[in-house]
Amino acid sequence: MSKDRYHDISDKELLQRFRQTEDSEWLGALLERYTLLLFGVCMKYLKEENDARDCVQQIFLKVIQEAGRYEINYFKSWLYMVAKNQCLTILRDRKGKTPVALTDLNAPLADSDNSPQPLSDEVTSELLEAALKELNSEQYNCVTLFYLKKNTYQQVSEITGYPLLKVKSHIQNGKRNLRISIQKKLAQNATRDAG
Repeated sequence: MSKDRYHDISDKELLQRFRQTEDSEWLGALLERYTLLLFGVCMKYLKEENDARDCVQQIFLKVIQEAGRYEINYFKSWLYMVAKNQCLTILRDRKGKTPVALTDLNAPLADSDNSPQPLSDEVTSELLEAALKELNSEQYNCVTLFYLKKNTYQQVSEITGYPLLKVKSHIQNGKRNLRISIQKKLAQNATRDAG
């Protein structure tokens, strides 16, 4: 393992030098400092060593592209969030074409005896589409961009212009409202079918 040549320089100072000079050596020193942390985070989420190594490389590229664009006060924390989001994106993509929203929405749905109520993809898609139309425009936009279009929180924020905390709030509230709407629709369908 190589020794940190810049161990006496803080993260903040290395980042500042990178911004001032645009010399990637400073950013490289920061990334080298946290390579093991990144690998650990990727292993935690992805479980496979090769996948984790590939993910670390993707994170390096993302950091190189984005580090100059954002005001970063705590590099280690910011880097951890970039790594976590990258891993979650990879896990979402692994699930294939089934949007995460569909699998997440199935979990809380239960019939009268509280056993899970499996839904066919066709019914789920119809219910989801109808429930999405009931969301307010902010929730609709954020939920659609995050779950169905597979954007990160940061990307949703950039696309919509909403602050990051608002994006997270709209997604959380939208997801809750979708669940409630789908449960009501299932209850209505069950009542109609029974009658």
